[in-house]
Amino acid sequence: MDSIRELKIDEIEKLIIDLGEKKFRAKQIFQWIHQKGIYKFEQMKNIPNSLIEKLEENYYLQNMDVEKVSESAEDGTKKILFNLKDNEVVETVLMKYKYGNSICISTQVGCRMGCKFCASTIGGLKRNITAGEMLGQVYEVNRMIDKNINHIVLMGSGEPLENFDEVIKFLEMINHSEGYYLSLRNITISTCGLIPEIKKLADKKLQITLAISLHGATDETRNKLMPINKKYPIEELLKAVDYYIEKTNRRITFEYAMIKDLNDSASEARVLSKLLKGKLVHVNLIPINKVEENQFYPSDEKQIIKFKSILEKTGINVTIRRELGSDINAACGQLRNNYNQTKIEIIEKL
Repeated sequence: MDSIRELKIDEIEKLIIDLGEKKFRAKQIFQWIHQKGIYKFEQMKNIPNSLIEKLEENYYLQNMDVEKVSESAEDGTKKILFNLKDNEVVETVLMKYKYGNSICISTQVGCRMGCKFCASTIGGLKRNITAGEMLGQVYEVNRMIDKNINHIVLMGSGEPLENFDEVIKFLEMINHSEGYYLSLRNITISTCGLIPEIKKLADKKLQITLAISLHGATDETRNKLMPINKKYPIEELLKAVDYYIEKTNRRITFEYAMIKDLNDSASEARVLSKLLKGKLVHVNLIPINKVEENQFYPSDEKQIIKFKSILEKTGINVTIRRELGSDINAACGQLRNNYNQTKIEIIEKL
């Protein structure tokens, strides 16, 4: 049995015609699923019972169940662990801002990029997440809080651009005028720096925000943190950045995790200033979340402010990300890792 959340509106049209039904039903079904966010076929009030029965025989609608929810007592951030149909688990984070509700979704179960400070990569990559499962994370959280998510960040577990086709399909469906109809300007895609895919994305000229995980101003520093840099070093990455900006005229965000005594020095800031000076970019400094499995610690507040000041003197737009969910281990992969470890411990005790 297949997930109907995976089907684009033209694919539902073909399905409806194959079932001997009238084509206009496809639009109604698509609207129920993606605009109204239903999770049971029987909730489609204007669809004949005979058609609902046919759909139920061949498809399922709800493609994940809530396994666990952690809520921050400090800022209301919620971290949701979803159980997928194949019993893999994936994380989603709901963040509340003055401008509305933002959700950080995962695009892979696990990750194989190997970034040293990230909990997502522990245990490697299990599989890609489908477009329907990305949509499911949005719709299930929507239903949980009974409010619409108005900003989406593809910055959870996984490397979005390694799952390129499904991510593009997700963008097309979440932006569809008969569906959720979220503006692409309200969506951010993060990447550790896959150059061929950055160029492919540039050629599509989408109105999304591209965020690149940099975390080091020199190859020496970045190599210590991100294995991908050995394949795509900073000089080549910045050429891809220039290509992306030229094609889209969209500002790129550089994510920079501030790690104590590793990448937060004044000299590193000066090198970064020279690299980015004059480019259409924004730098987001992130006090890193502590992950039990590694020995990295967040930079001191004074050091972060000093780093920010050096960049600003070069005319670079810089912000310091507000830390959310620190009391619930909101860093990517931490909840999933803890859950999987608990399962292993239970099995070992049996």
